[in-house]
Amino acid sequence: MTTTAERSDADAVEGPVRSRTADGRTVPDALTRLRGRPDPDRAIGWVVTLAVTALAGVLRFWHLGKPRDFLFDETYYAKDGWSLWRHGYGISWPDDANGAILEGRLPPEATQGDPAMVVHPEVGKWLIGAGEQVFGFEPLGWRFFSAVVGTLMVLVMVRLVRRLTGSTLLGGAAGVLMCFDGLQFTLSRLALLDIYVAFFLLSAVSCLVADRDWGRRRLADLAERSPLGPGGWGPVRGLLWRPWRLAAGVLFGLAVASKWSALIPLAGFGLLVLAWDTGARRTLGVRWALLKTSVADGLLAFGYLVVVALVVYVASWTGWLMHADEIERQFATNSYGPYWGAYVTDDPVGFWPSLVDALRSLWHYHGAVLSFHTNGLVDATHTYQSSPQSWLIMRRPVVVAADLDISPGVEGCTAPTDSTCLREIVMLGTPALWWGGTVAWAYTLYAALARRDWRFGFALVGLLTTWVPFFLYADRPIFSFYAVTILPFTIVVLSLVLGRVLGPPGASPRRRTLGAVAAGSFVVLVVVNFAWLWPVLTHELISTPEWLDRIWFRSWI
Repeated sequence: MTTTAERSDADAVEGPVRSRTADGRTVPDALTRLRGRPDPDRAIGWVVTLAVTALAGVLRFWHLGKPRDFLFDETYYAKDGWSLWRHGYGISWPDDANGAILEGRLPPEATQGDPAMVVHPEVGKWLIGAGEQVFGFEPLGWRFFSAVVGTLMVLVMVRLVRRLTGSTLLGGAAGVLMCFDGLQFTLSRLALLDIYVAFFLLSAVSCLVADRDWGRRRLADLAERSPLGPGGWGPVRGLLWRPWRLAAGVLFGLAVASKWSALIPLAGFGLLVLAWDTGARRTLGVRWALLKTSVADGLLAFGYLVVVALVVYVASWTGWLMHADEIERQFATNSYGPYWGAYVTDDPVGFWPSLVDALRSLWHYHGAVLSFHTNGLVDATHTYQSSPQSWLIMRRPVVVAADLDISPGVEGCTAPTDSTCLREIVMLGTPALWWGGTVAWAYTLYAALARRDWRFGFALVGLLTTWVPFFLYADRPIFSFYAVTILPFTIVVLSLVLGRVLGPPGASPRRRTLGAVAAGSFVVLVVVNFAWLWPVLTHELISTPEWLDRIWFRSWI
């Protein structure tokens, strides 16, 4: 099993040598650098990947249907998911619907299907509803696919870090870190949209990294057969088909179709792809590489990422589009009516006129949703809202379930007679991971800018596009669990730093041993920290003194 920590170092790549660095390291030629390194332990890599993923799945599916209640915003998304599969759009529910649903009864309003104003896109809710179609309109049903994608995130995390580092050991460690993060764990067991956004974003950027490797190897092979001439552009025609980039576009579309917050990462990583392509052509000696890459690769990349994502996004509203006339009639008589105008009363004839009107209605609907997000929540407050600057240290987690004051002897409570027991679910990231990640982010600035390590730059783009935009909305209720989209990039930088701690392959045995002890100790610390918090992540019965031992700060209450 390879434990190479520095894939990007020149001496980690074998091939024809043209020169040496000042410290004596060999520098391979351009084509060898573009081709990268072979994968020496593919079978072992998949064994490790599947083992860590299986562990994550066991943890996330354990007692998934408990507590049997609507937790936090499940009250919206579970019912929206059911509505989508029954009606094709979200419907209005009576205030007392939750109790009836948990008792196995549907209120009469559920069959009438009066359209309701929903303020988030549909994909996550379609998946929530898919679980309800299989397991019923109950907690196990609406949480099932959250657990599925939460488990798959661990698999993708292992493969991404393994590709970035060339190390199965570091890839496995990255999977373990995600497996035992409390925030990702709790979101994997709730019917909220953020776990779907995080999964699709992680999968999309992983496809872009795979595309980077694939494209550079392809570029090297083509350039070897047709060397670059004076003023040349490098290979173009042979790079038109980019399957990994197409997959990334589909996944970005699904992420945006779960929550609009994925739009900023799409833009940021689109620019990063252009930078990667420019660097690859510059390696071949292409002059004016940025300009030529923008034409040769950039336009097609825009199509693969932005256009494909847009098509996927619009397609995700198919149920809405098929029932646009019903939604128009509903909203034409309320505060959203002015968005539609007079054409609501004109029934189009034929498929294309109907589609045009439906798309126009969808556009106006999005205007109403945007108005809600930008203006409708400015003066709102929430007990568990938090500022983005506190997310990386998990200062203010969100409590989504709490059963308090359980007396000794009730439900098996073994608290002292002068105390009580309780059950709680708090969406709290494992502190050891997030606090360690904050330190790793500080090093990332140096590694990305001074050392020009593209892998740290990749993670830095992830941080900037998933975290910084929320500072614009700090004047309204936003929550620390939004940071689950930051988590994969935090684990990337932690894994890269752990690689540095392990040391290069040529280091002395003593150096490697000390590095392995230090890196391994951090991973073990994260696992132990998660285990200690387990009762307050899973609604376990604990005494109040035991609960206080785990709630370290007043802001966690």
